[in-house]
Amino acid sequence: MKETNGQHIISLFEQWAPKSLAVEGDPVGLQIGTLNKTITKVLVTLDVNLKTVEEAIVNGCELIIAHHPPIFRGLKNMRTDLPQGMLIEKLIKHDIAVYAAHTNLDIAAGGVNDLLATALQLENINILEQTSSEQLMKLAVFTPKQSTELVRTALAIAGAGQIGDYMDCSFTSEGEGRFKPSGLATPFIGQANELAVVEEDKIEVVFPISMKSKVLKALLTSHPYEEPAYDLILLNEKGLGRIGTLMQSQTLADYAELVKKQLNVPFVRVVGNLTKEVKKVAVLGGDGNKYIQTAKRAGADVFVTGDLYFHVAQDAEAIGLAVIDPGHHVEQIMKIGVAEYMTKVCMQHKLAVEFIPSNISTEPFQLI
Repeated sequence: MKETNGQHIISLFEQWAPKSLAVEGDPVGLQIGTLNKTITKVLVTLDVNLKTVEEAIVNGCELIIAHHPPIFRGLKNMRTDLPQGMLIEKLIKHDIAVYAAHTNLDIAAGGVNDLLATALQLENINILEQTSSEQLMKLAVFTPKQSTELVRTALAIAGAGQIGDYMDCSFTSEGEGRFKPSGLATPFIGQANELAVVEEDKIEVVFPISMKSKVLKALLTSHPYEEPAYDLILLNEKGLGRIGTLMQSQTLADYAELVKKQLNVPFVRVVGNLTKEVKKVAVLGGDGNKYIQTAKRAGADVFVTGDLYFHVAQDAEAIGLAVIDPGHHVEQIMKIGVAEYMTKVCMQHKLAVEFIPSNISTEPFQLI
């Protein structure tokens, strides 16, 4: 295992949940400190408060990955006699960096909403609300090593590899290619009717589906092979929330009990007839008030989301949509999900870093 720094760790994280997925205006990314330092331990938490910062200090963590950004709006001051200033001061004094992954982690495949959908026993899962403006494709092409840069440059000029504010993004891996040209072929490498073994690179880039013709033309023009081998993969659409079906329908009351159990909450608020049979379920972590009509249009029998407003609950009742509100804090499911995912990725890269899911509950409400 080898030492690593925060920049490497976050680059691996952003391959899973890139900042470009976040909704406009969402303050994701590095918020406090620096990533340009050795990282051995990372605390994964839903929220950053004085208790979770103390937990990071006790565990010797140099980095916190949080779902909720501790700095959500621009700061007007940095008074250390006020709660937010005290928090930032403590983080800086102990040299702990804070990275926030909010709606990009909600949207990412395997992120918060997928974790919730799995916990709620949904099948046939799809996106509830699409956020990407256009569906993407991924091109994977195999080239002889001496032509890799030529092909990669041609693809970039054609517009492939733009991710958010970053241009010319690609990934290259090494391997061996094998092929036997027929007597009718005119091979760039190798002889007719003889098996050729060639050191090749695999180049992978993404691009909007509308650019398919332009990207393929650039590939075929720049590639030296008479018949280049390539794959085109239609990528999944990106979006907030998930919708799926239960294996068997059940009453709203029974499903509300299942939600309580699976999400480990003491109570839920329910809108709708408790004897109603539900089978199609929409779920959106956090505040889902804006998505009541979306869930209804998608055909959901019940919508599981948090922070339900009184009048929105009345609106849901009026349109015949049942709602189960387990609270905002159920997004804590990301703590174990992120820690397990990043542990696996860093082990694959032989990086000596430990990911610790926070044991601190940041739920502000108590039942009396």
